Amino acid sequence: MNPSPVEEIGQTARSLLDILKDQPATVASIAVNAALIVFIFYALAGAAAFRETLIKQNYEYQREVSQLLAKCIIPEGHK
Repeated sequence: MNPSPVEEIGQTARSLLDILKDQPATVASIAVNAALIVFIFYALAGAAAFRETLIKQNYEYQREVSQLLAKCIIPEGHK
């Protein structure tokens, strides 16, 4: 009789855990890689938020400078 898919997954998980018991460096490497992926995601999310704020501030600055310069220009007919 063929084992069910759940039994196959259970057997595979047990054999994987048995293999990893003998390889603590592999387990540590997997944990460090997972932590690195989480850190990179967090850092890139923070960088994206910073860039968005910076772009908004730059746009506001340019708009204010344009408004100030527009007030300084005297049309040629109004001397």
